[in-house]
Amino acid sequence: MDKIELKNLTLLQMRDWVKAQGWPAFRAQQIFAWLYRTGISEFSQMTDISKEVRAKLAAIATISRITPAMEERSQDGSVKYGFRLADGAVIESVLIPEGDRLTLCVSSQVGCAMGCNFCLTGTMGFVRNLSPAEIVGQVQAITEIVQALGKNRINNLVFMGMGEPLANFDNLIDALNILMEQTGLDFSSRRITISTCGIIPKLKELGEAVTVNLAISLHAADDETRTQLMPINKTYPVDELLAACRAFPLPSRRKVMIEYIMIKDLNDSVRHARLLIKKLHGLSCKVNLLPYNENKTFPYQSPAREQVELFQKTLRDSGITALIRESRGGDISAACGQLAAEADEEE
Repeated sequence: MDKIELKNLTLLQMRDWVKAQGWPAFRAQQIFAWLYRTGISEFSQMTDISKEVRAKLAAIATISRITPAMEERSQDGSVKYGFRLADGAVIESVLIPEGDRLTLCVSSQVGCAMGCNFCLTGTMGFVRNLSPAEIVGQVQAITEIVQALGKNRINNLVFMGMGEPLANFDNLIDALNILMEQTGLDFSSRRITISTCGIIPKLKELGEAVTVNLAISLHAADDETRTQLMPINKTYPVDELLAACRAFPLPSRRKVMIEYIMIKDLNDSVRHARLLIKKLHGLSCKVNLLPYNENKTFPYQSPAREQVELFQKTLRDSGITALIRESRGGDISAACGQLAAEADEEE
């Protein structure tokens, strides 16, 4: 019989599993809390659980831990971590310092099936979904690194790493519930952002399942340009996607984040800005402008700074909050659109 990976279980699922073992209900909370304490990798470390139960746990269950096989540090302080998983697949996470805050960019898949025509992750193709344990494991591993360095805890989690989160929906929801569980890793929903290229049916399900921040990878306000950059636009075009965003159940005072990668001579003109203003009408949002991170794989270039600032001013003059996001980790291929791990890379 295959052993069950306990870090794949939410607290609710753990309660059902514990009940199936014939153990008292309190045992679920007890075991679950131990799984997310620093340095716990063996059932023998769960000292307030009887030896008999610990022996049974060791016989029927496992506790996974993933640790970085690779670490690269950027000149700007960002750190990229590469994790080699049990099957040899490699994923990447990025820790980004912002003043006294730490943001962790988390991966949800090995590779990606979306095929966006500007993103290096898409060149890997889709390999497989990550399990809840593998998603949460990134956060737990880097949390322990941060703690060992004597720094404050990770403040924000952004699902902007490898993969399309909503294409791994069930595992994503389980991972989010573990991350937000008080006896798990205790992250506030206000500190978690899911970034998606816009799988409309899953957007609705996401809003019904959990409360998190939403970021939409839009990158163009017209269908022709967005389809060139993002094939998913053929299925879920701009107007339908933004209508789904308007219907997304955000708590009061929160806004949908519109991610807009700026590419020279493709989507960076004042005309494009005015079209974006028109398309965003009635949507509570803010726009993050991201000058394109150039690479050898794609022919695109970043616009001049003056053009980016003119685009921003056009949005702001219409009343839209628009921020220019400076690239972080570009020198270690850790910036937006640059994560592309290879399974055979050196540890």
